[in-house]
Amino acid sequence: MTLNPCASEDPLSPEEDLAELELTDADILEAMREIPGYLDITTMDFRAVYHLAHRHALDRLFSGITAGRLMRREVRPLTPDIPLAEAIPSFVRQGLKSLPVVDGQRRPLGILTETDVLRGLGAETFLALMARVIADEKCIKSEQHHRPVGELMTAPVVCVPLDAGLRALLAAFASHPGRAMPVLAADGRLAGLLPRKVFLNACHPDRRP
Repeated sequence: MTLNPCASEDPLSPEEDLAELELTDADILEAMREIPGYLDITTMDFRAVYHLAHRHALDRLFSGITAGRLMRREVRPLTPDIPLAEAIPSFVRQGLKSLPVVDGQRRPLGILTETDVLRGLGAETFLALMARVIADEKCIKSEQHHRPVGELMTAPVVCVPLDAGLRALLAAFASHPGRAMPVLAADGRLAGLLPRKVFLNACHPDRRP
């Protein structure tokens, strides 16, 4: 599933961080009294100007945020026939906790997450798996880690185009709990992967890379 521009473990979600402050008439009147001279403007007009100014300010401050600029390009995706035992080392080598699953044309079929892997191994959390391994190092059965990725992946996957901007990315990340999203080229093929953490950092001007 692809979300177009019209469309937690995070300490602060972008939606909360960028939300407008709700002004009351009393707030507006108090502010207007602090401005010397006479202001020929109603509280309704002031509120309309505020909303428009807030939108323009966000567009200016975050105009550089697009999926194509933030994404990680060097991603080696998985294919649905790869066994879990081969997929897990790929996570480790790439330092990722989510990997796209693609067809022969690099078109996303789904995404394999750390949660999917744990579920495939019969565990709810990483610590639960470690507790089992410590208690019995042979607790993971051969048939579990030889299951193909296609049976375990999350599908359909939420994807975004290269030119998806701030609002489109907010909507996309809000629509699923995953840690990353595939980014698609104009032809629908995988162009890269956008980690949630990278996007959240870009939403804070003082923490941008």
